[in-house]
Amino acid sequence: MKSRPLLLAAVGLALLAGFPFVVANPYYIHLAQTIAIYAILLFGLDIVVGYTGQVSLGHAGLFGIGAYTAGVLFMKFSAPLLLTLLAGVVVTAGFGALLALPALRVTGPYLAMVTLAFGTIIQILINEMTDLTNGAMGITLQRPRLLGVTLDERGFYFLICFLLVAALVVVHRILRSHLGRAFEALRGSPVASDCMGVSVYRYKVYAFVISAGLAGLAGSLYAYSEKYISPNTWNFELTVLLLLAIIMGGRKTRSGALLGAAIIVILPKLLDDLELFRYVSVTLAVVVAAGAAVLVARGKSTVARSAIPVIGSVTLAVLSFVLTSMTDWRLSIFGLITLLVVYYLQDGIVGYVRQALGFRGHGADDAAQAATLAAPASAVSTSTTAGTGELVAADKVLMQFGGLKALNEVTLHVARGTIHGLIGPNGSGKSTMMNVLTGIYVPTAGAIAFKGQSIVGRTSARIALAGIARTFQNVQLFGEMTALQNVLVGLHHSYRSNLLDVALHLPRFRREEREATARAYALLKFVGLESLAGEEARNLPYGKQRLLEIARALALNPELLLLDEPAAGLTAPDIKELVVIIRKIREHGITLILIEHHMDVVMSVCDVVTVLDFGQKIAEGTPAAVQSDPQVIKAYLGSEAH
Repeated sequence: MKSRPLLLAAVGLALLAGFPFVVANPYYIHLAQTIAIYAILLFGLDIVVGYTGQVSLGHAGLFGIGAYTAGVLFMKFSAPLLLTLLAGVVVTAGFGALLALPALRVTGPYLAMVTLAFGTIIQILINEMTDLTNGAMGITLQRPRLLGVTLDERGFYFLICFLLVAALVVVHRILRSHLGRAFEALRGSPVASDCMGVSVYRYKVYAFVISAGLAGLAGSLYAYSEKYISPNTWNFELTVLLLLAIIMGGRKTRSGALLGAAIIVILPKLLDDLELFRYVSVTLAVVVAAGAAVLVARGKSTVARSAIPVIGSVTLAVLSFVLTSMTDWRLSIFGLITLLVVYYLQDGIVGYVRQALGFRGHGADDAAQAATLAAPASAVSTSTTAGTGELVAADKVLMQFGGLKALNEVTLHVARGTIHGLIGPNGSGKSTMMNVLTGIYVPTAGAIAFKGQSIVGRTSARIALAGIARTFQNVQLFGEMTALQNVLVGLHHSYRSNLLDVALHLPRFRREEREATARAYALLKFVGLESLAGEEARNLPYGKQRLLEIARALALNPELLLLDEPAAGLTAPDIKELVVIIRKIREHGITLILIEHHMDVVMSVCDVVTVLDFGQKIAEGTPAAVQSDPQVIKAYLGSEAH
């Protein structure tokens, strides 16, 4: 199962170690150094862009901070190499935190503009702070010394390669851990992440700080590699190139970051050499054509969809033999290649190759391994507060949006250990009540208590960790993650491992990961999805997605489970299966609030039913009493129900 990654790792290490001996030319060794430095930077940028889904245009500035930290320490204090590298990481991570704390409260284009402004400000400050940075004159560095030995081009290459491998291993371990799953969940559904106890804002900041630290390491190495740094290096063009590298190589892959780094370093130089460009363009055309043929043959693509990448690459190859000089066409060809990859290979080059060769992601292997782990005593935790008494008390809750009262002084009391139905016509305020109970909305007025404690004003993450879990009216799964990984996000609260535990794979983290994986698989088995553990959530049938949401919610060990129309879109057999699961959940002492339009489900499982209409409570009582209430019949059930 793990033989292929180990083989590829061994081959990669052998190539890195052998390169400076096979290629003795210092120019090419320096080129390899630059690729490795950019790869370290892209490992970090991919965490922010590829995993959390944030668009950062400030990483060129962070890269520059790392470089100037090393440069200033060398110029002013003749600081040793290892100290400057460590300082580059720490100082840049600090600047990353200062940027992230305010910037990550905005999203989308606003975040892009804030980070772009940060990068611009850093470039201006470097240029203007002449006493510290030497301004436009830049800083000249000498060859670094390590343990009393001056490193030549080859020696510094090996140091960079060591740090590249270390960064790759650490980043890979982080992204395969509960921290990486939290980062990826932010991209899939921020609302669901918060409701799983994963604070969206906090983990965005964590991701940005880790990413900034890697940018600082890369910047420090870059300063020593180039032996000269100036403010003009950290410009907007570099920012765009870094984003293109992630997109072209392939996001969410370390191999994509390595390939992206190679592209942005080699491609501009390649376009200066017409003869070499001809060889590469022909090779590219052959690879793209072969990959397209494989995808079409396997039914993973159509001829029409594959035609444009093939035509584009072949045209590029033909054009290379038509041209007699690259001088006037260099930028046009660079733009054409970029457009071809970004627009038609949306998973990047690595994603395209993986799809063509049919490589499975690690999620499927993790699911197969999970099936071999010892099952926990019980998949669903039994509520410790089962028994009589009141679990939820919502009194005169008002939720107002402008002039619209979605909830108009609604009172809802839920007893422990019961299944409390919440029904009403569309737009009556049912889902709004769910959102108020889980902290997505803060009520305009009224009081809400859970286990005797007010939860008004708490964040969704805090409410989730207090014992309230939910599903959603519109399914909110993490689509690019497998079913097993979705449930593991729900188990995020069970981890106590810190970043050091994860990076070094210490025993505490390995134990927690093993226990959480076994529990997640058991929860999938509880809802009948164990055979689909390795399937991406977005590929599951709609009914199975509903069941996966329930399994993920149960991972929080809730005392109160809110189910928002869980039977919507299910077939009759699936609904019967759902009813069985709901009853099994109640047997574990978990209290449920059920929103449902299938009245047969409500009447068969609920102990108490509350009816809302136009944001007001119009009835409450046993299912039989509510079903025969004239006001409910008129507003919701209709005469046939009576």
